[in-house]
Amino acid sequence: MIRFPGKLALQQRVLPNYRAAFFDLLASACDDGMSLFTGLPRAIEGITTAEELRNTDYALGKNIHILNGSFYLCYQQGLMDWLKEQNPDALVVEANPRYLSTPSAVKWMHQQGKPVIGWGLGAPSPQPLSHWERGLGVRIWTAFISQFDALISYSQRGADEYAALGFPRGKIFVAYNSVSAPPSSTLPSRPLDLDPQPVILFVGRLQVRKRIDHLVRACAQLGPHPRLVIIGDGPERAALESLAKETYPRAEFIGAKHGVELKPYFTAADLFVLPGTGGLAVQEAMSYGLPVIVAQGDGTQDDLVRKKNGWQVPPDDFDALVSTMKDALSDVACLRGMGKESYRIVAEEINIEKMVETFVTALNELTRK
Repeated sequence: MIRFPGKLALQQRVLPNYRAAFFDLLASACDDGMSLFTGLPRAIEGITTAEELRNTDYALGKNIHILNGSFYLCYQQGLMDWLKEQNPDALVVEANPRYLSTPSAVKWMHQQGKPVIGWGLGAPSPQPLSHWERGLGVRIWTAFISQFDALISYSQRGADEYAALGFPRGKIFVAYNSVSAPPSSTLPSRPLDLDPQPVILFVGRLQVRKRIDHLVRACAQLGPHPRLVIIGDGPERAALESLAKETYPRAEFIGAKHGVELKPYFTAADLFVLPGTGGLAVQEAMSYGLPVIVAQGDGTQDDLVRKKNGWQVPPDDFDALVSTMKDALSDVACLRGMGKESYRIVAEEINIEKMVETFVTALNELTRK
């Protein structure tokens, strides 16, 4: 793995548990170490945070959250004290104009003659917007990203959005969003039939936005009826179990499982379906050689889920979900081939090792003497 011959500082609003492995791996690629500054989420967000990191110096500041919804802002108290104490060779910050403390950190780094990279999803335009609102948003985003020496996007769509705002293409890097290491085991072998019945798997938190209700109803319209395995827990579990009792009693609610506990479920499945937004388990499903159906989202799915390994369906489109599931289960040989492509993608293209390589490449280009 390529290395960054310096000290890196990295700012995040919060430290979700699923990012810990990536940050530790990135820190291990920095010769002089890495320090992470972050705060805590609001209680209503339901984000599970990491309490410690193995390879990374971890500084906890205070997030002051201001307003809500589309007017939401955040100020991170303690950011500047941490930055001056660390005095890094390079800084990576979240590329989000809602974070009010970011410009001061960028300005200080530039005064020291050191680069700052913005890392984000892109610059999407929420809909619907009036012409005036859209124009204001473009001006805010353009001014915000112009302060960075380079940008790292989670997806190609995000990179295109940055470029559309006038940021130089040559200074935009794409680190495909990942939460998993490359597969540690070989591709599972599956038979070229779905006997006695296909197995459809969902793994994730049971929330309204995951649209598991659509998945339960969709399975009732398939023939032959599949075995539907739902792994996870959450506020919607009781309502979903009640729905399944009425519409699809074959649905199995396993409860929360983690780590190695998930292996037998991924191995036994034929198809992984995520009908709503979010979903960190998609990459894990792909690492077990599963084709996937996901709802269209923020652009990270575009790079991960392609025509050769899965399907993207419009969010909240029940008919499209049913039709796609029928198509997926109609050709077993094609389904198995798509599963092999899923495995190849996460083994060779999209994993946390590849993310680290992109970050280090960007850092080395900016700090090269």
